[in-house]
Amino acid sequence: MPEEIASGTARLLSDAMPSGTPPDERGSRVSAEIVARFVDVAVDALSAAREEIDALNVYPVPDGDTGTNMFLTVSAARDALREAMAAGAAPEDSLAAFSKGALMGARGNSGVILSQILGALVHRLTTADPGERNAQVVASAIDQATVAAYDAVGTPVEGTMLSVARGAADAALAHAASEGSRGREVFAAAARGAREALARTPDQLQVLKDAGVVDAGGRGLSVVLDAAETALTGRRPTPVTAPMGTRHIPTPATGPLAGSAGAVAGAHALVEDGPAYEVMYLLDAPDDRLPALKAALAALGDSLVVVGADGLWNVHVHVDDVGAAVEAGIEAGRPHRIRVTHFAEQVAEQQARRDGERSGRRVVAVAAGPGLRALFEAAGATVVDGGPGRRPSAGMLLEAITDCGAAEVVVLPNDPDSVRSAEVAARTAETDEVTRGIRVVVIPTVAQVQGLAALAVHEPGRAFDRDVLEMTATARHSRHGAVTVAARAAMTMAGPCRPGDVLGVLEGDFVVVGDDPYAVATDVLTRLLGGGGELVTVVVGAEEGAAELGARCAAYVEEQHPLVDVVVYDGGQERYPLLVGVE
Repeated sequence: MPEEIASGTARLLSDAMPSGTPPDERGSRVSAEIVARFVDVAVDALSAAREEIDALNVYPVPDGDTGTNMFLTVSAARDALREAMAAGAAPEDSLAAFSKGALMGARGNSGVILSQILGALVHRLTTADPGERNAQVVASAIDQATVAAYDAVGTPVEGTMLSVARGAADAALAHAASEGSRGREVFAAAARGAREALARTPDQLQVLKDAGVVDAGGRGLSVVLDAAETALTGRRPTPVTAPMGTRHIPTPATGPLAGSAGAVAGAHALVEDGPAYEVMYLLDAPDDRLPALKAALAALGDSLVVVGADGLWNVHVHVDDVGAAVEAGIEAGRPHRIRVTHFAEQVAEQQARRDGERSGRRVVAVAAGPGLRALFEAAGATVVDGGPGRRPSAGMLLEAITDCGAAEVVVLPNDPDSVRSAEVAARTAETDEVTRGIRVVVIPTVAQVQGLAALAVHEPGRAFDRDVLEMTATARHSRHGAVTVAARAAMTMAGPCRPGDVLGVLEGDFVVVGDDPYAVATDVLTRLLGGGGELVTVVVGAEEGAAELGARCAAYVEEQHPLVDVVVYDGGQERYPLLVGVE
């Protein structure tokens, strides 16, 4: 049986497992493993359907890449869940990480709404009473997720993914009311209800009927629910055989968006006098600040969506006054990861990319601190901020890849947990309808110093494959270590550690436990230089005393290894007073 979470929560259906069905549906519990299986299937399904969903969208902006946005949102949730499980987190903490990953990685209107649905669904499943029937819990979870999605949207519009969610919830509630219903059957009923509701969307929105398509966001949600049915029953739902649409989209004859896809009436209008910008940001704010924030943003524009919980929110709105939208966030709390899209410019950029107007080669690098950002930027890289606790999502990396304008892109994730996100972003960029033809290679650098070493030998003038080969070889031959401080008690390769102990890291493993940062640092340096080396790179962090520690380590290298060069940089990274590389 999968690992179980704390008593008093509802399991996501042991009766939903393809085999091993227990006789009683009451008092069961949800497991992170079942959610992980579901999200793996969902990511693969959205990856396969992404281009189809993108093509369905009748709006070229702001969410003309609906399928891509939903794919990246679920990918971020999966990565957060897998990372938490790999770190040994408790099941309830792993599921909380799943919800937070979806929230922080959400992109576009559709991705933000989907993140709310996923979060609300998991919350209800993991807080059910032991005596509740699984069928009732599942139906209630889908219903509450739908209510949460409607509540998150400033002006709900029928004929969108909200209507598809409501169709799924109604079907789930109806099936759960029947005697002897089981949880996995409720998910199957919800998936069937979503497909039926999706087919009705052209009758609810005239623009969909005019274009001959179903709603793109609704189609994406249907794919996710089909994935849940597959994960829980082992069956693949009957595929949709009716045509998804003719893709005959009316185009405006005049205005800045002339020649692009047609306008949508109501809250999602994209017309000459409509809002010019999409503004998105994460917001740290108390729950009681949200009503005033929503009122302020609603007065500024439309397509308002605010999702989240427990002081962390994802805010999405279309406005003309970007500054006022950000100021509203500042009034409510602390906005960060602010992203602004100018619709007309986005259309022009997409057209330029379709016309093949990409050239040159760029490097996209993840930097763990302001000093490291400056180093990478000085070397010509496009930088994405990262580091422990704020690792970039696949969407953030995709944005950097596509916005740099290059035909050839090398990605340096510089962190083991960012490698997967980088690979998802690269695969998406290479297969996207707009950016197809771009060449993207991820060099799996797992340390900041490896990224610095690879970038040092980057040469845009040579052949792409040769450049990647040289950068990869240099990164692989760059040995890396670090010094950090234990935050909790744990067992390491060097023995047990307690909070406050100084830890020496070598190639990602804890190999030294001590109480003197200098002694630990010199131990790490000695181990790194045991195999020889010509250059030692020392990157000092933001902690008090880190600069002095870096200077002492440089002096140690000069004294003990006089033939080895040493350089010291101010990286400004958190949690690691010292990063060390040896080439």
